[in-house]
Amino acid sequence: MKAIVVTDRAAGTAGMKLLERPEPVAAINDVVVQVHASGFVGTELAWPSTWTDRLGRDRTPTIPGHELAGVVTALGYGTTGLSIGQRVFGLTDWYRDGTLAEQVSVEARNLAPLPDDVDFSVGASLPISGLTAWQGLFEHGRLRAGQRIIAHGAAGAVGSMVTQLAHEFGAYVIGTGRAADRQTALDFGANEFVDLDNEALEDAGRVDLVFDLIGGDIGKRSARLVRDGGTLVSIVGPPEAPPEDGVAIDFVVESNRAQLGEIVQRVRDGRLRTHIGTVSSLDDAVAAFNPTERRPGKTIISVHP
Repeated sequence: MKAIVVTDRAAGTAGMKLLERPEPVAAINDVVVQVHASGFVGTELAWPSTWTDRLGRDRTPTIPGHELAGVVTALGYGTTGLSIGQRVFGLTDWYRDGTLAEQVSVEARNLAPLPDDVDFSVGASLPISGLTAWQGLFEHGRLRAGQRIIAHGAAGAVGSMVTQLAHEFGAYVIGTGRAADRQTALDFGANEFVDLDNEALEDAGRVDLVFDLIGGDIGKRSARLVRDGGTLVSIVGPPEAPPEDGVAIDFVVESNRAQLGEIVQRVRDGRLRTHIGTVSSLDDAVAAFNPTERRPGKTIISVHP
């Protein structure tokens, strides 16, 4: 099968290559999925799990990508809950070869049914962005109606999901980003917007929850805006300066079939829109991950159009 392969950590996305790789087989409790669409996060190439197994042993050459939508083509021994020919989507294991390939072997528990009326490209754009937003807001942030939140990167793939879900559940959302992102963030449901290049974040005032996708100086400044008893939720590492009288939570997103079902149902009924920026073929994937200009939104690789 054809797959995108990485062997050089220092080369980043420029070191990706399209190569022939052995077809995967379904181990116990696995399924093999014919990948129709795949998502990729650029920071994957900095994750230890991309380069080593759980025991720290080198596992290159590696196929990156952990989001997919496709069709089940084989079942491993003991696999239940899915069937051959079923449309699925989900988030694959960090320590296994990923989804930038024509086929992938996945633990069945990491997949959820993809309804017939949801496009494969849309399905592949949901797992990391949707689950990160859902878990950060509701499991770790314990969001409640009427709270004020800061959603950093509100026009991006994850931030737009955070903005929409928080808005749906009755929060007052202050989105942030670059000046060019203002209208997009407002369209996704932000009540107001802070241009981080030209406006003072501190003018947003005190908030109950910060969803931090940036870290660094922005993370430190955000922590100072958290009210007593509030929460700073981060996916970019523990904050250097947590809130004085609040809670700081750094988390790694996990696959969850029930939550995927909640997310895709909201897509079906119009409560949630995914932010897809570029859709490219597997043959052109390396170029898509090394753009010459800024491309907002999620990049999706259409493997089997």
